[in-house]
Amino acid sequence: MIVSGDLASVGSGSLVGFVLGLIGGGGSILAVPLLVYVVGVASPHVAIGTSSVAVALSAVSNLVGHARAGNVRWPCALAFSVAGIAGAAAGSALGKRFDGQKLLLLFGLLMIAIAIAMLLRKRSDGAAFAPLRKESAPTLLPRLLGMGGAVGTLSGFFGIGGGFLIVPGLMTAARMPMIMAIGTSLVAVAAFGVTTAVSYALSGLVDWHVAALFVGGGIAGGIGGTVLAQRLSTRKTMLTRVFAGIVALVGAYVVWRGVAVLV
Repeated sequence: MIVSGDLASVGSGSLVGFVLGLIGGGGSILAVPLLVYVVGVASPHVAIGTSSVAVALSAVSNLVGHARAGNVRWPCALAFSVAGIAGAAAGSALGKRFDGQKLLLLFGLLMIAIAIAMLLRKRSDGAAFAPLRKESAPTLLPRLLGMGGAVGTLSGFFGIGGGFLIVPGLMTAARMPMIMAIGTSLVAVAAFGVTTAVSYALSGLVDWHVAALFVGGGIAGGIGGTVLAQRLSTRKTMLTRVFAGIVALVGAYVVWRGVAVLV
């Protein structure tokens, strides 16, 4: 790996870590395009495997900061993650069977769909949130398990941490306020990422040098993102709309590149 490639890996990792710390997602969905189009990883499958390793470790780093701030609801996170791990294992096995360029094209379409869903989602103040306890389990647990399984499958298939799906999933299933969903989502992001990473690593589809540089940048960026998330938690709708626009633009670019290659 040449020096410029190393700098691109660290810089891209810093952006991923910052966004993960800030809104609990988005960094993972940007990691694959960054690895392919900025760092220059030739194989989409290697980019997916490498991003899974980097995002999982960056999520663990950011989780520490959110846990200290009291933003993690562990029972909900664990229930969501257990179902999601099973889905991620199945999704990653299926994703490896797809043509790499077609997978990128589908990935870009998913980014656009997520951006639209983020813009259309109604804001919630989290007043209806009820922790996962014995009395709430009959209603809340099936919702968490069902949503976790669905999100985990998509996460594994596309090789993303799934934060952009997990945050709205937790807000929908558990009626969490957004800052709480962001912190809690990082447990699942890490769990899904590790599951997908192991699957791709066993197939030899991880560039460990790039992954190490990506993680190094991600830890530094994540500190800034977590601090900013705490300060701007009451203005999360504005941040979500801005980032949804960025995701839509990146998704459109990925679709354009994918179509150009396939045509």
